[in-house]
Amino acid sequence: MPLPELSGEVRELIGREDELDELATAIGVRGSAAQRAVLLSGDAGVGKTRILTELRDVAFDSGWQVVAGHCLDFGDSALPYLPFSEVMGRLATSDPALLDDLAAKRPVLRALQPGRRTMQGSEQDTSAAVGRGDLFDAVHALFDAVASSTPLLLVIEDVHWADTSTRDLIRFLFSRPFENQVAIVASYRSDDLHRRHPLRTAAAEWSRMPGVARMQLEPLGPGAVRSLVKQLHPAPLRESAMAGIVARAEGNAFFVEELVGAASMDGHQVPDDLAELLLVRLDRLGPTAQQTVRAASVSGRRVSHGLLAEVAGVNAAELEASLREAVELNILVPNSSDFYRFRHALLAEAVYGDLLPGERVRMHAAYVEALASGRANGTAAELARHARAAYDLATAVDASIRAGDEAMSVGGPDEAADHFQTALELLADPAARTEVVVDLGYLGHRVSDALIASGRPGRAIQVVREVLEGLAVDWPPEQRGRLLVAMATAVMVDETKLDPLEFTEEALRLVPDEPSRLRATVLAAHARAHAFNDNIDQAREYGAEALTLAESQDLPRLATDVITTLAGLGAKGSEDVRSGLEEAVRRAQETGAANAEMRSLYLLGRWHQDRAAFAPAVEMFERAYELALRVGQPWAPFAFDSRLLHAQIATITADYDDAMRLADVSGQAPPAVPETLLAALVVTVKAVRGDKSALDVLPQLRGHWRKDGLIPITVGPAAIELYAQDGNVEGIIEEHDAVVEAVTALWREFFHARVRLGAVALGALGCCAAVLPAADRERIAVEAARIVEGSRRTLTLQAEEATHWGPEGVAWAARLSAEYLRLRWLLGIDPPGEQELIDAWTRALEAFEAYGHRYEIARTQTRLAAVLQAAGDQAQARVYADQARAEAKRIGAEPLLEELRTLGAGSRTRATAGSSEALTAREHEILGLVAQGRSNGEIGKQLFIATKTVSVHVSNILAKLGASTRTEAAAIAQRRGLL
Repeated sequence: MPLPELSGEVRELIGREDELDELATAIGVRGSAAQRAVLLSGDAGVGKTRILTELRDVAFDSGWQVVAGHCLDFGDSALPYLPFSEVMGRLATSDPALLDDLAAKRPVLRALQPGRRTMQGSEQDTSAAVGRGDLFDAVHALFDAVASSTPLLLVIEDVHWADTSTRDLIRFLFSRPFENQVAIVASYRSDDLHRRHPLRTAAAEWSRMPGVARMQLEPLGPGAVRSLVKQLHPAPLRESAMAGIVARAEGNAFFVEELVGAASMDGHQVPDDLAELLLVRLDRLGPTAQQTVRAASVSGRRVSHGLLAEVAGVNAAELEASLREAVELNILVPNSSDFYRFRHALLAEAVYGDLLPGERVRMHAAYVEALASGRANGTAAELARHARAAYDLATAVDASIRAGDEAMSVGGPDEAADHFQTALELLADPAARTEVVVDLGYLGHRVSDALIASGRPGRAIQVVREVLEGLAVDWPPEQRGRLLVAMATAVMVDETKLDPLEFTEEALRLVPDEPSRLRATVLAAHARAHAFNDNIDQAREYGAEALTLAESQDLPRLATDVITTLAGLGAKGSEDVRSGLEEAVRRAQETGAANAEMRSLYLLGRWHQDRAAFAPAVEMFERAYELALRVGQPWAPFAFDSRLLHAQIATITADYDDAMRLADVSGQAPPAVPETLLAALVVTVKAVRGDKSALDVLPQLRGHWRKDGLIPITVGPAAIELYAQDGNVEGIIEEHDAVVEAVTALWREFFHARVRLGAVALGALGCCAAVLPAADRERIAVEAARIVEGSRRTLTLQAEEATHWGPEGVAWAARLSAEYLRLRWLLGIDPPGEQELIDAWTRALEAFEAYGHRYEIARTQTRLAAVLQAAGDQAQARVYADQARAEAKRIGAEPLLEELRTLGAGSRTRATAGSSEALTAREHEILGLVAQGRSNGEIGKQLFIATKTVSVHVSNILAKLGASTRTEAAAIAQRRGLL
């Protein structure tokens, strides 16, 4: 039976009074709350747990409830949501009625109950995943309910060991306010956060959330250390011993405790090595107690009484005596009725590290035997960890697969992928595959699914390819076929030049041509691979065969996936596609095929978006992403794609605040490519608004260009806009060419987005043309001709391929022609006639109005107004300029407003020649260009006004300044500080 907790001497808190007050005040335990949550960081042993213990007491005294959960170091065998399972256990003891009532309303909470997460707790249905969104909402509601009577303090310790799912749930709780008073304090070791540690980025993001503060616990000062030593060692110490402790402890309270403990042991000198220091107190234990503590260290920071009884190798009486001895010497602490933990995590690590290799293997083997036999309760993740350390290959593989299934069932694809990959690593040796009977096709498919669901399809390709290459020639063809299907599936959702048909065709040859579930799966993948390559007839043929077989083999989810593939094969532009996809969504909902439903909703959204029907497109994308959140797969293909396209639509409809919200990954943990794509949208919005800070992130984004063609396609035009605002002509050209080079390497040379890229580049060069020296204009004209040629070849190829060209493509094709004519007009090289120019920009405006891109409509209106003004049609120019100005003000497009101000200045009241009035704004502008040596014609083209109008302004300027020549006017203006 477990020992009761021993009452120890209550020690005064030393050196942390200010930090305790700051922490208690921040979360409202003292006074009104300034923050909802606090991230408490500090080096291992600096005193985080001590101050949290004191905070707990202060909270209790103030009438608060306090619950705590701990993250444990399970290495790569992480158990999702472990600290919240611990909290659930505590609440089940303290308030079972409330927990039972809420669990009845929200059954998803039962997935976190400690007893149900063990291998003996209940039969786990790994086919029905717990929705992550539902789980998170339920946990949030649980804490709100607990706090309905009295405030609640939730403490989560050692978050540096938290798994991805636990970090995501913490992030959710940080971002979602509570109706009642709930405060959260999460602690972690700051010295454990190496550069690649996942918490490093997460902690930085969390601290930027409203209501979340960050508090670093610094080392104790020398005076506080001395006071602590005196408290721990009331008997006098020699000054040399005291000074040695102060110097070696470096303000770390844990080191102080250990050094004082070592100094009291028969005058033995304190060891220099930290591990020896940590182990000194262990030497005070008797042999049986040492054996017990060593056995406990194999479990990690804590161990259950029942499990320790099975592995310690002592009888019940000896175990009880050993535990009492360890508790009395502050090595172990009973923290519940069933568990003991090491007083310090570093002590557990030191004890474990001190085990001999053979001793360590034997103890892990004892844990394996106890867990596998069912004599002790534990999780598959724990069993996998011990089996690996015990070199029990068969058990380690089996437990790792079970742990992966358990993680997937609670919406933890990241942890599941780690467990499955561990199993594959254990089977990497061909000899191991003969020793352990495992279906590598199934395992490879599971790891691929988990990696894709976590947003890492590239990693899935690498893993599956490695397994395929390592298979013996005579390996069962069915397993090889399943791996080939997994490979094709990953290829179709990743940015790669691999052809999925290469893998599905081989899979079809390997799988027997007879009715089977595997044959149906291969046919479905083959149909989708043909659809991926636009082989419509073949996709229909194989899709029909796959659908028939799936239905005969009672595979409703696979049948739904095939229906989705077939629905997307309708004639381009027809309603067949839409109605087919809507039917696919309905079937997916009926069968519970979440991935098929997400895919169908995404494709349906794309169908609407391609036709500029943005409202229904957004509805589909929102539904797809909400479904992804519920099943814990926010970065999976079609899930993230829906979020991305929703954000893109927000930029088209000029809902920039919504676009920034959708692109914000604060408090999230996205893979590199999705994070970069969203960051690219942020750059797009900043470019529209003239925010030059976007230039600072361009080098970082370029590092990811070759990972996904959408990245350079999104970043490039925005960067070109920013360079144009700076007048950086070379930057514009280089950015255009860099995008073409990057996308060509990934896709092909004449990609569709090249038309938009070319139009944006030509427009940017046009904005800089008037200030170009005459010597550079010919060179820029040559560069422009090269740019437009590449875009026009894309249009020619599109026509030859009879590719569907929706409103977006039509608009940018019209804009390309208009921008090229404008640039030639501004450069004065082969300039078009005024009417040709007006007609081109009128067509571009009509096309963008049909497309619905609000910012580009306003920009097209602005440039059409400039052309009309130069042609003398002031009235119509003013109409377009006023419309563009209203939109630019609404969306905060400062660069466009500046372009409009330049255009609108021509209508301001002009002073008459000979007057002594001050120069007008337009005259100031023209005077500056005169001082640069510009001719009247050059000034007129730059300002989009007639040459005769410029001449009148120059005459007025000369008269006002009392100058007889342009040179004299420039000199006078310089003397008067007018330039």
